[in-house]
Amino acid sequence: MLEITIRQRTRAISAALVNAFAAIPVANISDVMQRLTAGGPSLRPMHAGGVLSGPAFTVKSRPGDNLFVHKAIAMAEPGDVIVVDAGGDLTNAIIGELMVLTASRKGIAGMVINGAIRDLDAIGQGSFPVYAAGVTHRGPYKNGPGQINTAISLGGMIIEPGDLIVGDADGLLCVPYEQADDILKWASDKNALEAGMIRDINNDSLDTSWIDVELAKLGYASTDAD
Repeated sequence: MLEITIRQRTRAISAALVNAFAAIPVANISDVMQRLTAGGPSLRPMHAGGVLSGPAFTVKSRPGDNLFVHKAIAMAEPGDVIVVDAGGDLTNAIIGELMVLTASRKGIAGMVINGAIRDLDAIGQGSFPVYAAGVTHRGPYKNGPGQINTAISLGGMIIEPGDLIVGDADGLLCVPYEQADDILKWASDKNALEAGMIRDINNDSLDTSWIDVELAKLGYASTDAD
């Protein structure tokens, strides 16, 4: 039988890395991670706008049940991101306005729900980051079972407690704890490269010669007039 597990987290991404990643678009981080990792297109921002960045505080809950999410809010530290694998089920809401307000008052950085939320008007007008797969007015059950601070998976994206969770309008990404320093360097370089490309576009000097190079590799000859 599956063990009901409530663990204290033993590691967390540093505040310095949290802040550094918050300044980089998720798309650029995703590019340097070879575009192989994503939380799935169904997990969308439900709040008014703003960046999410913080160490993962993971929860695995039975679909439609939020008992262990309540416990996670009570346990989490300021700056944590509560990430809930509720199976992607949209029948019952896992969180609503009251839980979001409680989490915000505690200084939690945001919440990710692989499931449904409710009270969208209130959540959607606020700046507290909430990502979810859908919305329903039907409330949750509070019977368990569940797990806290174990490995979870959202759309094939593995999340270990303490990994970095980043999110913006494009969606969510998990940066593995052990790889965060290297990924930050690569993503910073990518961000600088794109900033240079934007300057070139605005100056009408962007080099697009690579397009014909790639087409030539595919056997397409140029159709430009002599």
